[in-house]
Amino acid sequence: MSKAEFRPLNIAILTISDSRSLDDDRSGQTLQERIEQAGHRLADRQIVPDDIYRIRAVVSNWIADPAVQVVITTGGTGVTGRDGTPEAVSVLLDKELEGFGELFRMVSWDEIGSSSMQSRALGGVANGTYVFCLPGSTGACRTGWDKLISAQLDSRTRPCNLAILIPRLDE
Repeated sequence: MSKAEFRPLNIAILTISDSRSLDDDRSGQTLQERIEQAGHRLADRQIVPDDIYRIRAVVSNWIADPAVQVVITTGGTGVTGRDGTPEAVSVLLDKELEGFGELFRMVSWDEIGSSSMQSRALGGVANGTYVFCLPGSTGACRTGWDKLISAQLDSRTRPCNLAILIPRLDE
C-alpha cells in the first residue's frame, strides 16, 4: 500500500455577523490562516449579516461552484433571535453529518463546559461540497478546525477521511 499524498482543497469561508467587517473578523481570519497553513487554498471569503436568505444565497452559490470543494461558516449557530445559520444551511444539504455536531459539542465540553449545549454546529454534504457551520467565536473556530475538520480534510488521515471522497478538480 502506497503512502497517501496530501491533496490541497479549495475552501470558502463565510462569516455571519451583523457587526463585523473583513478588517475585524478574527474568526474568519483564524480559519483562513489555519486553512492556508494546512496547505489548502482559500476559494473565497465573505461576510453576510445574520439573515437566513443571504446566508443561504452565498452558500448555495458556493455549493453550485465546482471549484469550491468545502464551505466553512462561522457565526449564527447559537440560540438567540437572529441565529439562523443551521436553518439557512440544513435545507441545502443532501446528507447531514450528525457526528460533526455531536463531536463538536463533545470536544467543546472540555473548554466551555455545559455551555457547549448551546452550540448548533452542523456538518453535511451538498452537491459533493462539504459544509461545516461553526459558532462565531475565535475559540470555537480553532476547536472546530484543529480537533475535527483539519484531519478530515487531510487525505493522509487514516483510517478514513472526507478529502478522498471529494472529486479532484482535474478529473
